[in-house]
Amino acid sequence: MMGFSCQHRSISLHIFLISVVLLLNAPAGRCGSYKRIFSFGDSLIDTGNYARSGPIMEYPYGMTYFHHPTGRISDGRVVIDFYAQAFQLPLIPPNLPQKDTGLFPTGANFAVSGSMAMPPEYFRRWNHDVSWACCLGVQMGWFKEMMQRIAPWDDAKRQILSESLIVLGEIGGNDYNFWFAARRPREQANQFIPDIVATIGSTARELIGMGAKAIMIPNNFPIGCVPAYLSGYKSNNRADYDEHGCLRWFNDFSQRHNQALRGEVGRLRAQHPNVKLIYADYYGAAMEFIKDPHKFGIGDPMAACCGGDDQPYHVSRPCNRMAKLWGNPSSFASWDGMHMTEKAYDVISHGVLNGPFADPPLLWC
Repeated sequence: MMGFSCQHRSISLHIFLISVVLLLNAPAGRCGSYKRIFSFGDSLIDTGNYARSGPIMEYPYGMTYFHHPTGRISDGRVVIDFYAQAFQLPLIPPNLPQKDTGLFPTGANFAVSGSMAMPPEYFRRWNHDVSWACCLGVQMGWFKEMMQRIAPWDDAKRQILSESLIVLGEIGGNDYNFWFAARRPREQANQFIPDIVATIGSTARELIGMGAKAIMIPNNFPIGCVPAYLSGYKSNNRADYDEHGCLRWFNDFSQRHNQALRGEVGRLRAQHPNVKLIYADYYGAAMEFIKDPHKFGIGDPMAACCGGDDQPYHVSRPCNRMAKLWGNPSSFASWDGMHMTEKAYDVISHGVLNGPFADPPLLWC
């Protein structure tokens, strides 16, 4: 009996030690899932709110994954699709096609191509006319209308939001894009940063007040590496470019926005310690395939896959069924000179889901 007891203890201790080793090597704090995703933003995650006809609903859009156009400004999936699939949810439907009838049991996407953080009237003080009226406030209005329709009571709203992931952006990029595209003084854009970041922060606070318990806030992409910027602001001065061939000033500008946004996320965390606030570093994730494109099977990360014959950026004409396809989209990072390919979004979403390009990574608690 004594020998059996000692042997039993030895086996138990062995099992215990194996369990400890497994726990120590297991991904700490792995999250289970979210029941829903609600997302806000612009064309980078629009899944069909903006386009229901026109070139975006024609070949070659959607050619890679869906094999038909879906309203996404890409050859296939965008980042929100990868997030949904990671949490084993159906792809999140756009809100507008089902605005008055949809029940959205697994969430809804309110992102619209061309959306800004600020309303158009904000820019009138600088005599800057922005004709596209959709902004973050409009998307929040749609969100509240949907919540009131599917969950009329406050307790029901809070329950839904407590089980949901909110993806708040990327938003704010078009506030700068429209300014730079109009060839307005670029240094002036710096004064927009505090207001844009404050708007994103106040929207997050409003969502928290409604019951949200998990909000991801992505930063801005390295716009100095975007083909449309590289073509539009082409310079003969080598000092205007960094070691990767990106426009130094515009990437520095994106980083100024991102630094301010990270500070705002820090303030939100201090004010709401019981809410999971995730800062997603889209800038850093995108720079991975700028720095080492061949690691991801990408040729020239700063050339558009779909566009014109101009070299080296291919942005002399818009992407449509008459445009030139320069090869398989899986070997490109840029789809049309402003928007990315599914391949690029896959790389970015992987870095956000698993780290290191999110604080904390989206798949970790």
